[in-house]
Amino acid sequence: RNITRERTTGSLPLLPYSLMIVNCFVWVVYGLLIDESKVWMPNSIGLFLAMYYLREFIKYLSPESTNLQGTLTQHGKMVSVLISVTILMTLFLPKPSAVSLVGYEGVAVCICLFASALSTIKTVIMTKSAKSIPLPFTLACLVNCLIWSIVVVFDLTGSNVYIPNLLGLISSVAQLILIKLYRDGSPALPV
Repeated sequence: RNITRERTTGSLPLLPYSLMIVNCFVWVVYGLLIDESKVWMPNSIGLFLAMYYLREFIKYLSPESTNLQGTLTQHGKMVSVLISVTILMTLFLPKPSAVSLVGYEGVAVCICLFASALSTIKTVIMTKSAKSIPLPFTLACLVNCLIWSIVVVFDLTGSNVYIPNLLGLISSVAQLILIKLYRDGSPALPV
C-alpha cells in the first residue's frame, strides 16, 4: 500500500517480493504432490498476491535504486530457474523423490524468503533507520508463520512446514524489534 500511495519503492529491497513468488509456487507444487489442500490452496492465493506485489514494486521502482541485491533481470532469471527446477523435479523424478526434494526446496526458499527482509539489517543499523524494512511484509510474515506453526502442531505433520515457519517467526520478531528501535530514522532507545 505504501509503495502505491508514495509511488516509489524507496529503500525497500526487491528480494522478498521475488522470493515470495518462488516460495508460494514451490509450496503449491508440494501440496499437490502430497495431496494436501491445506498446503496448496492458501499458497495458490499467495502466489497471485505475490505476482501482484512484484508488479507493483517494479511499476514504482526508481531507476537509481541501489537496494535490489542484483538487477531486475537477475531476479527474473532466479525466479525462472527455481520454478523450472521445481517443475522438472515434479515431472521427471519418482513421486517419493519429488516430494522429498520439492519439500527440501520449499524449506530452503521459505527460510530465504523470511530472512530476505533482514538483508537490509546493515543499512538499518548504519543509518539508524528502519525504512528499508517493509512493515506490512513483516507483519504478514509474522501472522503467516504463527498460523502455520499452530496448524502444524494441531493438524499437519512434518518438519518441512514447521521448521521454516518457526524460523520465519523469529525473523519477523527480529525485524519488528529493528522497526521499533529505528522506526523514524532515530533510535527509539539510546544505542
